[in-house]
Amino acid sequence: MATAFDDLLEVQAHDTRLDQLRHLLAHLPEQAARDAAHQALADVEATIASESATRDDLGRQQRRLDDEIETINQKRKSVEATLYDGSVTNARELQDLQEEGGALARRVSQLEDQDLEIMEQIEPIDARLVTLTASREQNIATLEHAESALTVASAELAASLESETAARDAVAARVDAGLLAEYDSLRAGNGGIGVSRLVGSQCGGCHLTLSAVEVAGIRKHPDVATHCEECGRLLVP
Repeated sequence: MATAFDDLLEVQAHDTRLDQLRHLLAHLPEQAARDAAHQALADVEATIASESATRDDLGRQQRRLDDEIETINQKRKSVEATLYDGSVTNARELQDLQEEGGALARRVSQLEDQDLEIMEQIEPIDARLVTLTASREQNIATLEHAESALTVASAELAASLESETAARDAVAARVDAGLLAEYDSLRAGNGGIGVSRLVGSQCGGCHLTLSAVEVAGIRKHPDVATHCEECGRLLVP
């Protein structure tokens, strides 16, 4: 039984190492770096999408203005042609044509001012989009590097987990099934520690000091499974 207890302590050592490896795998700095790179890229892409939407809306407004300017200019040409081709001789009609031509010219001027304002709004957006696009390319490269580093780090830990698990299973196979099941149950409820050595007169798990009589009893019967009265873990002398 003493050998079984020694094997159980070795199982505990492997389980502790496995817990550490799993913790490392769940909290890899490479994972944090990868997540940060992914978020940075997502932020840039969201900004690009927002700026592009604004740019597209302004572009649509500009096209509508250009179309309207073109239509009015065509109408102006028609009015001017009629005004000067001699087909109209009535003074009132000529005056009306002149007024209409003037009104159309003023409207074109107003629309061109609006067009210019839109162009002035578009220019800085285009500049920002150039900068953002370059930033996106840089963030893509950073993300690719981070993902590569994460893959390598994860693979290394996965290999360590596999090796440690195999070593643990080899030792666990030598432990009595009932004792191993009790250990697993105790480990689950005691922070991953199911068995501890008796260190002097203290439980190595919770550090409770046992009475001299209890210590003597444990050391006198090393083949009997003993539990710490405080934490319930198995105690090995």
